[in-house]
Amino acid sequence: MPRPGLSVLRGVRRTFLGTAARIYLTGCALLLGWAIVTASDETMAAVVPLFATAPSSIVLLFLLPEADTTFLLSILLGALVNAMVIGWCARVLRRGNNPDPAS
Repeated sequence: MPRPGLSVLRGVRRTFLGTAARIYLTGCALLLGWAIVTASDETMAAVVPLFATAPSSIVLLFLLPEADTTFLLSILLGALVNAMVIGWCARVLRRGNNPDPAS
């Protein structure tokens, strides 16, 4: 009988391997790269990736302790949380009325 921890990790891996989650993570990475390249004191380019990863990143921005990397870390973790939700939703919608053989 498989251990419960392994099935959870297997489910997370399948969630991130979905096409929708990969496209979302790629888009977030491109937006973050663009914001880093074009950011200066006068622009608000850093807000665009924050809104692209909302609501998770905004919640994390308030929950994480204040540091130099809090803004970047909240965007990265927010993108991962949102990608998991997107992948899970895509998997549930793809499954339809058929039960998942992994659960």
